[in-house]
Amino acid sequence: MRDAQDAKGKSPSGVGKAHPALKAFMCGSLSGTCSTLLFQPLDLVKTRLQTIQNNMLPGSPRVGMVKVFINVIRTEKVFGLWKGVSPSFVRCIPGVGIYFSTFYSLKQHFFPEHAPNAGQAVLLGAGARAVAGVCMLPVTVIKTRFESGQYDYRSVFGALRSVYKLEGPRALFSGLTATLLRDAPFSGIYVMFYSQTKKSLPQEVTSSAYAPLVNFSCGVLAGVMASLVTQPADVVKTHIQVSPHLYRRTRDAIHFIYTEQGLRGFFRGAVPRSLRRTLMAAMAWTVYEQLMARMGLKS
Repeated sequence: MRDAQDAKGKSPSGVGKAHPALKAFMCGSLSGTCSTLLFQPLDLVKTRLQTIQNNMLPGSPRVGMVKVFINVIRTEKVFGLWKGVSPSFVRCIPGVGIYFSTFYSLKQHFFPEHAPNAGQAVLLGAGARAVAGVCMLPVTVIKTRFESGQYDYRSVFGALRSVYKLEGPRALFSGLTATLLRDAPFSGIYVMFYSQTKKSLPQEVTSSAYAPLVNFSCGVLAGVMASLVTQPADVVKTHIQVSPHLYRRTRDAIHFIYTEQGLRGFFRGAVPRSLRRTLMAAMAWTVYEQLMARMGLKS
């Protein structure tokens, strides 16, 4: 009887024997793969919106999200919307896995018996995202450059090698401060709103057959709030990573954006980024929690 139960609880691939943190890594990587493929066009449009202003003449009419979207399809065909998807995969598949495995490990270490409160949730999310962000920053730099359309890289690893040889290792970590100022608060705020919203719902709702829809809805709400707060840091990060030779320090990029575009410049690309980050995070957390539940682990 016990042998039968053991066999039932373990998959043939041996996933059931894996360490819980490794399971969290695998669940996170799978959720990151799905969300990256679906929402890459929004990330590309966001990057183009944030960098296009530098190439426009004074007095030129404003360019919006729809116009950029149509222009990409005209000049680069439909698949041009997925330009940069290769570095996105290279970054997100391990990156999301690192994030969720770090988040799970921190949560199990510091809060094994109870759910974290709002402040603790912020620290958990921010800490996990900081680890993942630093680990994957070189690929993030390449991804941003792919999406900008200003570089003619042929492959992710070729681009990494080119930047390292021509610009030095420091260029691969350009925008580190802005990236951490964007990603750590985003994740911290997201986890806080997500966990607290779920906690406020009745137990019968969160454990019902509609749990995936409930999780996704909570994720959308959390994503909108987190995206708006961290949008300025995303604009600064994009400028530094696309044109690192123009900005020696983060404050140089901040000064340039404010001087050229005013406060509005810090919110360029806010709509596509909010859509992408909100939907991507909501999907990633929904898939992650469902997979963890199927493996018998509490996320």
